[in-house]
Amino acid sequence: MELEGKVAVVTGASRGVGAATAVALAKAGCTVACAARSTESSPQPTPGTLDETVRAITDAGGDALAVPTNLAVDAEVEQMIASTIAAFGRVDILVNNAAITFPGDLDLPIKRHDLVFAVNLRAPLLAIQAVAPGMRARNSGSILNVSSVAALNYFPGLMAYGASKIALEHLTVSLAAQLRHDGIAVNTFRIDIPVASEGFIANAPDIDHSDWEPSEVAAEGIVWMLGRPTSYTGHNEAMSALREEHGIMPTRVGRTHRQTPGLLTENPMRLPS
Repeated sequence: MELEGKVAVVTGASRGVGAATAVALAKAGCTVACAARSTESSPQPTPGTLDETVRAITDAGGDALAVPTNLAVDAEVEQMIASTIAAFGRVDILVNNAAITFPGDLDLPIKRHDLVFAVNLRAPLLAIQAVAPGMRARNSGSILNVSSVAALNYFPGLMAYGASKIALEHLTVSLAAQLRHDGIAVNTFRIDIPVASEGFIANAPDIDHSDWEPSEVAAEGIVWMLGRPTSYTGHNEAMSALREEHGIMPTRVGRTHRQTPGLLTENPMRLPS
């Protein structure tokens, strides 16, 4: 897919991999709608706001729009897409990056389990339902879901998060089969290399992250996948495999990472009680 001139929506774009992806897409020539809860007028505890991401894009000569969105609210997810279409006429690319988690497994209160699934699975599905008609009409589009190695393995305290991510990967392959003949690609980018996003650092301040990759490395892989032909669809691709097979995302920390499962999520945030 040629990225120049496309309109992209990126969720979780106030910080971490989402913000880095929004900036990278803008550099590739996309107009970017940046969605998240955190703004300068309504900040969250974790550093980073939509306003900062939009300024980073516009100061470099790009075009971006802040779309404040609580992904746990269905109407706000639908409005996120509607606002983007109202501003730019269409959505060509959707990046479902945002995610939340809470510590706990079987003991996790069901309302928190439901909230994890609302943000990590329900919101991406609602957003896809909202963009699909326009993409079908143009016979073109690309949807990318950001996952984690927690989808494939159990890590203590991340049962709901991992379950939501493996469900998201199933959603990818199911929708890829359904939308393939409409010219719409649906893929997953699974983070399985340590990435030092602001969200994860804030949640794990005592862990040494000096040799973790910056969020820009993951963003490079996401943009690479979005730039493939729309016939490239239905892939749940691991970040490490993409690096090895295609020579992309070279390390920025001076040495090759060993895979470190259990510490690898795209940008998880624990919401306040």
